Amino acid sequence: MSISLTSVTRPSLQTFMVEGFEKLGLSAEDAAIFADALIFSELRFHPGHGQGVRRLRRYQERIGQKLVDPAAPWEIVKESPALALVDAHNGIGTVAAAKAMRLAIQKAKVSGIGQVLVRNSTHYGSSAVHACQAMEAGCIGMAITNAGPEMAPWGAREGATGTNPWGIAAPTNLGFPAVMDFALTTAGKGMMLWHAREGKKMPLDWALTPDGEITDDPNAAMNGPLLAIGEYKGYGLAFMTDVMTGVLGGGGFGLTPYSDPKKLDVSHTLTAIDIEWFMPLETFKERMGEFSEMMKSRKTRPGFTEVLIPGEQEARRVERKSQAGVPLDDEVLEDMVALGKELGLKSELEVVGPYEESRL
Repeated sequence: MSISLTSVTRPSLQTFMVEGFEKLGLSAEDAAIFADALIFSELRFHPGHGQGVRRLRRYQERIGQKLVDPAAPWEIVKESPALALVDAHNGIGTVAAAKAMRLAIQKAKVSGIGQVLVRNSTHYGSSAVHACQAMEAGCIGMAITNAGPEMAPWGAREGATGTNPWGIAAPTNLGFPAVMDFALTTAGKGMMLWHAREGKKMPLDWALTPDGEITDDPNAAMNGPLLAIGEYKGYGLAFMTDVMTGVLGGGGFGLTPYSDPKKLDVSHTLTAIDIEWFMPLETFKERMGEFSEMMKSRKTRPGFTEVLIPGEQEARRVERKSQAGVPLDDEVLEDMVALGKELGLKSELEVVGPYEESRL
């Protein structure tokens, strides 16, 4: 069973999201940051990842229950020319991380590199959002975060570390940036739910049942732990991500994040490297183009027609969705329309029509 999608115009979605977040108590600046980030994710990723505009409802619920503070202070606890430690005070993680990367970029322009650790935060959205923020400023950007203990350590059948996603972005001369963005689990619960709704089996390396058994049934594994990319290697990366975020930053780590709904205790590390400290930006972009061509010039294996670089598929997706309208899961669209009425929003989502392409 395929999931029905309907496209809406990008400008109407932008206006709707900004007004919605302002209604929920965010400042105009923070509402714009959050809306931009969620639309960025909606355009780049498969809707099953759950990183897009559907989170407006989730934040309405969390803010209404006083589980996250939309007006939380963003406090610099300690800083040097290249480093900073920030306390987000249980505020909007996406906004806290965006401001932290802004500070990391400022420091990179002075010191060549800037790194900001954020503690006492919440879910920060897609890592690519923050990595690309640095890329747009002529830096290599890196964004990592810890998360709730959904991943089983190698050999265990209970979760103990998070999906702990990484994002790294660098400019190129190809018309789109090179962007790596992925969780350190092979998939998340969002994609498992998507497969369950479509009545499809999932790959055997996605998750375990609560008893620790391998399964291709997403329903059977929904209450079990997720599996790491690359088996023990992915677990090792997830472990060290907790070290570089929560352990080092004085925040939550391992079993702590998400254990208390009133204090998610998530930590992030945002890094910007100023390319022009090393060479002219245009020279770097040319070298990135040469490097990319090395990858794309290799003979393809059976079943493949081309070699892509990281971020190329997402760049094509962004272009396609920006022109034809942003496709939303019909369930999400219906709920957003209802939420707009609940919040008394003046803006409305402008529907383009059914999304009929065979790919997302």
